Amino acid sequence: MLVRELAAALATTFEGDGEKHLGGVADIEGAGSEELSFAANRKALEKAHLSAAGCLIVPEDFPNPAGRTIIRAANPRGAFALAVSLLYPQRPARPGVHATAVISPSAKIDPSAEIGPHATIDDDVRIGPECVVGASCAIGARSLLGRRCLLHAHVTLYHDVSIGDRAILHSGCVLGADGFGFVLEGEQYQKFPQVGRVMLGNDVEIGANSTVDRAAVGVTSLGDGTKLDNMVHIGHNCRIGRHVVIAAQTGLSGGVVVEDYAVIGGQVGIGDKARIKSGAVLGSGSGVLTSKIVHGGEVLWGTPARPLRQYLEQLANFARVAELRRQVADLEKRLAQVEGRPQAGT
Repeated sequence: MLVRELAAALATTFEGDGEKHLGGVADIEGAGSEELSFAANRKALEKAHLSAAGCLIVPEDFPNPAGRTIIRAANPRGAFALAVSLLYPQRPARPGVHATAVISPSAKIDPSAEIGPHATIDDDVRIGPECVVGASCAIGARSLLGRRCLLHAHVTLYHDVSIGDRAILHSGCVLGADGFGFVLEGEQYQKFPQVGRVMLGNDVEIGANSTVDRAAVGVTSLGDGTKLDNMVHIGHNCRIGRHVVIAAQTGLSGGVVVEDYAVIGGQVGIGDKARIKSGAVLGSGSGVLTSKIVHGGEVLWGTPARPLRQYLEQLANFARVAELRRQVADLEKRLAQVEGRPQAGT
């Protein structure tokens, strides 16, 4: 792609050689003469003039006395992300069903979809245009895929899972397994039947080996644009809003509500029926107690999760404990000397 073509696709301006060909991307230090990079923070901007990159995406106020080839953008990181998607487009579906796939006669697959080797597709499944179903995927009865969904190899959808357009599901993720519901009867647990569904909006991405459990009754849902990292667990009857991001090894218990644009760090644990309101941020390793409400815009950290300022103050106080103990011991020694009492160990 030429620099001028890329700038036009990004709806912004360029300076320098618009006919320069860009064949790939790289970091600002390692980029070569036909590669694109970007500079957004102070450290990267300091290195920008020394970079060998063929083109840089830079802030709008970036000085360019040497006249190097640049693309100016209000948000260089965001523009670079879009540029990467343009330079490395997702492989289009190769229409057709592999000879080893097992397809129910009642399934309806758009002719433009691709079904890979050893995939199994159950009764009354609907697969939309330009979807790609990778090798050894399993799709349960009555499940629905919208347009241009990508299921990497070994994805499992149980029955009654509905997915919107342009979803990306990475290898090993499982949608629609039974929620963790049991009732103690006498001296043993009886399974509480899990008869609900899972529903995903448009542009959802779910990382490798993540799981979204079906609802006991009703729906477990993820809103448009929500992104789950690898090894994330979403319990039964959770309702996740739009454009939520959840990092790796986080677990949500049943009935948790996460509102739009919340950010949840890695290894966070959230108890039953907690509510994370819009725009809240939970730092890595936080623990949210059952039924707790995290208010919109709050930044919480620690276990139990508490406001960041309070968490940092407590950390600072904890760091002073050893010094406080030394001071107390010194005071006790002086007091014993004043009172003429024998000191410990004498």
